[in-house]
Amino acid sequence: MHTFFNIPNPKVQAAFWPFCRPSKAACTPKQGLPMTPTQHTVLITGGATGIGFALAKKFHAAGNRVILVGRREDVLRQAVEQLSGSLHDNGARCGYAVADVSQAEDRARLAAQFPETGILINNAGIQFTKRLDEQTDDEIAQEIAVNLTAPVQLTRAFLPVLAGKPQAAVINVSSGLAVVPKETCAVYCATKAALHSFSQVLRWQLENSGIRVFEILPPMVATPMSKGKGHAHLKISPDELADEFWRDFERNRFESMIGKTKWLYWINRFSARLGQRIMRKGL
Repeated sequence: MHTFFNIPNPKVQAAFWPFCRPSKAACTPKQGLPMTPTQHTVLITGGATGIGFALAKKFHAAGNRVILVGRREDVLRQAVEQLSGSLHDNGARCGYAVADVSQAEDRARLAAQFPETGILINNAGIQFTKRLDEQTDDEIAQEIAVNLTAPVQLTRAFLPVLAGKPQAAVINVSSGLAVVPKETCAVYCATKAALHSFSQVLRWQLENSGIRVFEILPPMVATPMSKGKGHAHLKISPDELADEFWRDFERNRFESMIGKTKWLYWINRFSARLGQRIMRKGL
């Protein structure tokens, strides 16, 4: 089962990718020039570790100001110190804000505190790898609040802020599990599928504005959240994800299917049953 995703020849992968990539119409803005990838203030939820921090490094190196958002001040401070001392400072500034994005008052405070934000990255997420009948009410509510309610409501809070910028973007980090779910995390898969749909519809709603809506659909990434899950050799690093997304971002590709998510997307289009068979138990 796993060997299908381990096709070693990159030329074979490259040959198939043009056919499995989302249509050009879905990936290219209908208005304006490509978004300038620098000189923005970028606010990143869950920005101190994992995928969020890898994206922070990428945007910071390009000359953007980055604001890291998280719940632990010690971790945030350490991440900001690492960015400030990087070799790619380029005069860019960085800062942090302690906030729980699942709380309405914290979301409102962030929008009020950072009116200069031009790019909002909804990255914070949690996952409970349990059967539904093993999850508590609090765990279910927390998973939905962080993974779905928070990005939707935070985006709504920041829309007036973003609308005032010549160029602006919302970047949602969903998951390859939005394409095909797996058995061990029903609520997580449902929230990511919903975030995927939300990203598509928001893109339509904002297509005549200056606000772009991007979505990152990662495969299994080697982060604290995925520790002890899946097969280590199938995971990519957060930096690899950030590099691949950046190429799509510079090309104005709105849906960035990272790594093996490309294959999963194509397989699911070819045969949903095959995709489900591959993914049901997870990789």
